[in-house]
Amino acid sequence: MTQQTRETRETQEPAVPQSAADAPVCPPAEPPGLAQGWCALSALHGRIESHIERALQAAHDLSVREFSVLNVLSEQHDGPGGHLRMHQVADSVVLSQSATTRLVTRLEERGLLSRFLCPDDRRGIYTNVTPDGLTLLVEARPTHDGALREALKDAAQRPELAPLVTAVETLAPPE
Repeated sequence: MTQQTRETRETQEPAVPQSAADAPVCPPAEPPGLAQGWCALSALHGRIESHIERALQAAHDLSVREFSVLNVLSEQHDGPGGHLRMHQVADSVVLSQSATTRLVTRLEERGLLSRFLCPDDRRGIYTNVTPDGLTLLVEARPTHDGALREALKDAAQRPELAPLVTAVETLAPPE
């Protein structure tokens, strides 16, 4: 190494780590209240769903999702038990197409649902509640509704969930 190269290296300033002022700017986070509200809503949903799940499983060997599918289909009335196309069922119960197909298959194997081709569009498949499915739904509804009331009552005791419980209760039509 030549003398000039050695002197140039010695006189150069050593690399200095970037200061915080030179670091890339991170966009500001959402207001803490928004994130806390979302966490509270998620917690309320989880508590309610778990409580209803245990009650329905114990009394009727039915999951929350199975109950939801029976309920959604029972409210459709373009046939004896009401029916929807599979993608409509998936949208109604917030499941993927494949998860909905598996769920409907299980309910069909239990004799609670049936499927048939759409008369207007042979590519479409409708899902229909059977009489046994309607009977089970009628039997399970008081269990579902009672568990929902219990879960809301319990959640109302928690200060972070109480406002959400109030909001849910105000959405319900008067009895």
